Amino acid sequence: MYTGKVRDTSVDPEDAMGTDRWVSTSMPYLTPREEGQGDAWGADAAAQGRRGTQRILHAGEVAAPAEVARLLGLAEGEAVVVRRRLILLDDRPNELTDTYYPVGIARGTGLAGTAKIPGGAVTLLARLGHVGAVVREDVIADNPDDEEREILLTAPDEPVLRLTRVTVDRKGRPLQVDRMVMPALSQRLRYEIAIGNGIG
Repeated sequence: MYTGKVRDTSVDPEDAMGTDRWVSTSMPYLTPREEGQGDAWGADAAAQGRRGTQRILHAGEVAAPAEVARLLGLAEGEAVVVRRRLILLDDRPNELTDTYYPVGIARGTGLAGTAKIPGGAVTLLARLGHVGAVVREDVIADNPDDEEREILLTAPDEPVLRLTRVTVDRKGRPLQVDRMVMPALSQRLRYEIAIGNGIG
């Protein structure tokens, strides 16, 4: 188990000059937003002079894939709620994300629909009484399937990074599983892990 992790999904600013690569950290996306704040992605992009938007491609109940069921502690094929989002940076595909929730958490809420959620899904989860305490991420390199290549507009021989994230609450109960697909050539993953009490 670990704490204090920050993920940077691009390159250092010095390396990014003259490119379309993106510099970001994960922590803002794991923390509920304050009342009246917009979603973390839009705010993060705007702070760097860019435009971050997203499209909900699908939302609703599906049968849980084997990996998702295992991470959520469910039986394979058991119903879950999924939201598929295409994350856009300056109107270009930056990430394709499927987020899965137990139906006991998401059924009948905004998580099961395609409407924009004020403050983002993490904020809505917190309002429903579900706050993440520990996050675990696994990353692999892979080739995209035909659908992913078409959606992400990757080159014919361009690989992708697949990041799977599970978020659990303080009692160890899984709240959600994110499965992200990102064009590998425009990403750099950076992790900062506090040792003991960290700095200061």
